[in-house]
Amino acid sequence: MQPNINNTKINQSDEDKRVCSPQRIPTVSSIKKTDNPLTESPAAPAKERPDAQLSLEFANDQGKTRLARRDHFGQLYVQKPFYPEGPSVCHIVLVHPPGGIVGGDWLEINQHVGAESTVQITTPGAAKWYKANGHVSHQNTTLNVEAGGTLEWLPQETIFFDQAQVELDHTVTLAQNATYLGCEIFCFGRTAYGETFNSGLIRQRMNIRRSNKLIWHEQLQLAGGSQAMKSPLILNGKTVCATLIAVSDTGYYASLPTNTLREEAARIANGAGQLGISQTKSVFVARFIGDSSEIARNIMMNIWGGLRPALIGRKAEVPRMWNT
Repeated sequence: MQPNINNTKINQSDEDKRVCSPQRIPTVSSIKKTDNPLTESPAAPAKERPDAQLSLEFANDQGKTRLARRDHFGQLYVQKPFYPEGPSVCHIVLVHPPGGIVGGDWLEINQHVGAESTVQITTPGAAKWYKANGHVSHQNTTLNVEAGGTLEWLPQETIFFDQAQVELDHTVTLAQNATYLGCEIFCFGRTAYGETFNSGLIRQRMNIRRSNKLIWHEQLQLAGGSQAMKSPLILNGKTVCATLIAVSDTGYYASLPTNTLREEAARIANGAGQLGISQTKSVFVARFIGDSSEIARNIMMNIWGGLRPALIGRKAEVPRMWNT
């Protein structure tokens, strides 16, 4: 099966095949819907404990989503919660003061969203993964959402510097009737400075489970300067890859105007990239490849804006930190 991220048509009868095929979504080396994930998962760091860890718990307190518990050590913090949309939606900014991750660093991020709570998490700027210097850097992110809860995971761009060695593990666990909206933008090299990702290795794994059942699994293993970066099955010579994944029980995806979303994305990109959209009964995936993180952000925020009102009953307002 050949990749077709330029295709503007999705046949409903082929939905599951499109989502499960590793060739349908660029930058993914393997996607499987199975209860036996790949054994070649990101290796555990050699250290006994992370260099920095942040654990947050949120709870619904009479209609207001509160940050009920916060534990941290090392250089991971959150700013004071704020409520630009009213008390029911808690906005959190996750801060890593060093501004970048060097070879050998290990970060742990754990978020627990209680029943009927709504949380949006973002970051104040791009995450930067620097040259490895012979050591692998790790980030493990674990997100849990209880029944009726909603989590929006909207960090700003992730920049992989040349010779970076990075392993990312992202796990989402959802109860029944919980909603997840997550977006990641990966930049391979700082192209604005004439830098490219010519060497190094990025390994990423993502699992999403609902009611203890695995509903989405994908992994990426990308070597800097490799043929995979040029392959039409992976990056097709592009330097930016953005992915938005939404999971909900609302059944909204069946009536989602995917053609309209593609047309609007094409207008924003103006020929400077490619967009693919896939959907099943409960999972919606949009992926863009191009050479501009700004274009990728605008496209992802446009799609997010089309999903958010229906999935969580809130109008789309771009996170404040994304405008600073």
